[in-house]
Amino acid sequence: MTDLARIIGRLLQAPENFLSEAHGAQARTARRSFMGKALAMGAGVAGSAAALAQSAAAGDDAILSLPDHSKTLGQPVAAQPYGLPSKWESNLQRRESPGLTRVRQASVSFTPLQGLFGIITPNGLHFERHHQGWHDIDPSKHRLMINGLVREPRVFTLDDLMRLPSVSRIHFIECGANTGAEWANVALPTVQYTHGMLACSEFTGVLLSTLLDLCGIDRKRARYVLAEGADGSSMTRTIAVERALDDVIVAWGQNGEMLRPENGYPLRLVVPGVQGVSWVKYLRRIEVGEQPWDTKDETIHYIDLMPDGLHRQYTSVQECKSVITTPSGGQTLLDRGYYNVSGLAWSGRGRIKRVDVSVDGGRNWRSARLEGPVQNKALTRFNIDWVWDGTDAVLQSRAIDDSGYVQPAIRQLRAVRGTRSIYHNNAIQSWKVAPNGEVSNVQVS
Repeated sequence: MTDLARIIGRLLQAPENFLSEAHGAQARTARRSFMGKALAMGAGVAGSAAALAQSAAAGDDAILSLPDHSKTLGQPVAAQPYGLPSKWESNLQRRESPGLTRVRQASVSFTPLQGLFGIITPNGLHFERHHQGWHDIDPSKHRLMINGLVREPRVFTLDDLMRLPSVSRIHFIECGANTGAEWANVALPTVQYTHGMLACSEFTGVLLSTLLDLCGIDRKRARYVLAEGADGSSMTRTIAVERALDDVIVAWGQNGEMLRPENGYPLRLVVPGVQGVSWVKYLRRIEVGEQPWDTKDETIHYIDLMPDGLHRQYTSVQECKSVITTPSGGQTLLDRGYYNVSGLAWSGRGRIKRVDVSVDGGRNWRSARLEGPVQNKALTRFNIDWVWDGTDAVLQSRAIDDSGYVQPAIRQLRAVRGTRSIYHNNAIQSWKVAPNGEVSNVQVS
């Protein structure tokens, strides 16, 4: 029995490693059928594995001699007081789109989704979106005020806040303009630029409800809170009091360390499931009131332009969405045969329940494996097996959340919203695989 046969035998004996538990015996049968077809194909799993083995063995004797790093002392402990990625990973970086905005202080850098694993975004690769640049604020001088419809208005220092009971929770953050360039036509080549205003982190801080209770919020009159930032644009956003008292966090920590300056240090608001502009950075004030404030970035920005010319406002929840990150635009498949198709799914209304994947532009769908943990208002990683036969293919993913919402096709969104929108595009993304292996961005109506 070959090594490949042994591996496949183990896969078939332990299907739980490759299937969502929800699909049971039917999914296990589908898995065996899939692997059987793969083995039967001349350019399938066996063919690809053999080709890879031959390629690796031909003229490659590196394993036979010890390299210098196996015969010498390495770097000393704490040579880098703050650890950095390997120099060999220097190409993995967030990238700006030149000319996207009139000044770089109001621009965007995009998360390299195509190169990440799991669901957590490293702090140094978290996307940026600024309205008037970022600041590195002295935490000892920063203050947070809570006023308005409260019994006792208060001002907190960072030390005051960090003495209070804290929580740590994993949530995604997505800019409302993410995928906005795709509304009218295919505009961007890679998943970093189509979907890269997206990240997921473990945030640590104090629940906003704890602070509002400390200040004695007027629960009979309070309907909304206003969050105000300390940057040059004084970014302000209205949030319904029900949400503010639910899962909103005043955060100082991200992925086990303090927030980075470009992500709001020393304080930012975390509003799970809601577009990123409401996650106010450099948070300096929370005001409790009876009506929405209708600020600039609520009435003329981050709104939806409808086909009849009206603006739809306060559509802040990020609806169920997914994207295949590999293979994705700008990548190239090296050979025919087996590939693990992987991507991310998320919903601002709850947990991801299922992700379906199509390799023929939406004519046929198969359910992907959801890799745990599947958490509330967080990214979920999905994977599915695929054997590419070298012909044209169109890869798509379609997410369904636990509310029953199904991610729509672009034609379904356009039927309601038209083509003049910028924000809140959660349509199914399509990647075309050409016979030469090149992957590109396409739209399938």
